[in-house]
Amino acid sequence: QVQLVESGGGLVQSGGSLRLSCAASGLTFNNYAMGWFRQAPGKERELVSAINWSGGITYYSDSVKGRFTISRDNAKNTGYLQMTSLKPEDTALYYCAADRALVPWLTERLSAWAYWGQGTQVTVSS
Repeated sequence: QVQLVESGGGLVQSGGSLRLSCAASGLTFNNYAMGWFRQAPGKERELVSAINWSGGITYYSDSVKGRFTISRDNAKNTGYLQMTSLKPEDTALYYCAADRALVPWLTERLSAWAYWGQGTQVTVSS
């Protein structure tokens, strides 16, 4: 079955950096777009960044543009989210998701994404 497993979360001070990884199995990874979402307590899940199957098309929310970088290594079936200049408001549970659509984030619907990981916690202290 399809599995997406996130790792790399943790506790970091404001201004620090973390790199999240999303290891995919059970699917042909280079056929899938990948997205990173986050959900803070009491808030809705939001799209942070996304990348198409080849890495040639990327998306960043305004809140992370210039600080986060999404990438993927199709040979390793793994996606990444490099997070720098972290702020306390970046604190959330971060999820990766995958879907076969070319750019599933254009629908702005969570249901557009077929597969989800279980999440990894990122906590940024002030």
